[in-house]
Amino acid sequence: MSNALLLADTGADTQLTRHLTVDGFDLIADGEAQPDLVLVDKVSSLDKLRSRHGDVPVIMLGDPDSDAVDRVRALDCGCDDFLARPFVYEELLARIRAVLRRTSAHEHELLVAGAIRADLATRCVSVGGRVIALAGKEYELLLKLMTDPQRVFTKEQLLREVWGFRSLGRTRTLDSHASRLRRKLQSVDDGPFVLNVWGVGYRLLPAG
Repeated sequence: MSNALLLADTGADTQLTRHLTVDGFDLIADGEAQPDLVLVDKVSSLDKLRSRHGDVPVIMLGDPDSDAVDRVRALDCGCDDFLARPFVYEELLARIRAVLRRTSAHEHELLVAGAIRADLATRCVSVGGRVIALAGKEYELLLKLMTDPQRVFTKEQLLREVWGFRSLGRTRTLDSHASRLRRKLQSVDDGPFVLNVWGVGYRLLPAG
């Protein structure tokens, strides 16, 4: 079955839509069906997309003068990837497929860590049976920590494997997402969850 793509406010040209159609994607209009992935070019569009489509994966197509700050801001707002114009179509296609691989799963594939349960097919997360809403990167960070809940993942590992950062530099992206994820998890259960191991990184649950 074809993946449904929504091009929201991207001003997509005929060549791009033709290439995506040839490569087997079903291009849909907003409100026509639930998309598997959205291409967007405005951060301001994200709230409307989330309210309408839930935790749908999003790739932002940035302006030609976009820089690292724009990329980090887009990721902070919940985008799954960022690609600045002008781009080579093959790179966009590879990024679309990579995001779809990360965000799709076999039916009823579950991850469980303590009171936390993540249904990978529906991207539904619950704590003690109560469902919580997570943004895209909060969800991916949680899944990474759930793979080994008591292991300390270094900040470098998490930024590389969850955000795809090649050059780490100085960024508060991980810390801000970890803080929001902790607050959401502990809003329904005292935890503790998402523990900061000073100077090293994060673990999901206390050791032992």
